[in-house]
Order: sequence, then structure tokens, then C-alpha cells
Amino acid sequence: MKLAELQAALGLEALTPGEPEREVSWGFCSDLLSDVLAHARPQELWITHQRHLNVVAVAKLRGVAGVVCVRGLRPSPEVLAKAREEGVMILLAAEDAFEVAGKLYRLLTLRGD
Repeated sequence: MKLAELQAALGLEALTPGEPEREVSWGFCSDLLSDVLAHARPQELWITHQRHLNVVAVAKLRGVAGVVCVRGLRPSPEVLAKAREEGVMILLAAEDAFEVAGKLYRLLTLRGD
């Protein structure tokens, strides 16, 4: 499913620009950066409570489709500036990680492809 379609369906606010036509095949939910480094894949949407500069570095290194910050927890302007500079899409969800992951799972598994 395209990133733009998921963003609209999940009601996510884009805090930095991204690649709207990028395919997202799955989600990855973790707050442990070493776990993301070891297991996240490029076509996944990373769901996390973390919102510091290291998130941008890890997202860039793993090449994830985007980072979803949950519970309305906005990264600082410094983090958003770095994400823009590195080409990392940061999205914001009002819901908690469990709810966002559940909705994402439902969208990606029930789309009829």
C-alpha cells in the first residue's frame, strides 16, 4: 500500500516530507533502537514513542518508509529539522502504539491484494 494512502487512512499528520508513492508492506513497532537496527526493513512503517535525534539516525540507516510518533508526542524542532535534512518522514498519530499498529495491520492484511 502506498505511504500516502496509509497516511490518509490512519489519519496521520506529516511533520516532515516523505515519499507519498513509496510502498509500505508492513509495520514495525519498537522503542528499542537496537531492535530496530537489527530487525526493521526498508518497506516498513516504524511505530514508536521515541522522538529524539537517534530515531532519525536509525530510521535513515535502516531506510524505513517512515516513523510514526504516537500519543501525539511531537519531536522537537531540532529533530524535525534533522529528519528533513536526512529525508526521513516523521508522522504523528494521536492514538497509542497498540491502536496504530492494529489499524495498520488491518489495512495491510485486509486490502484484498
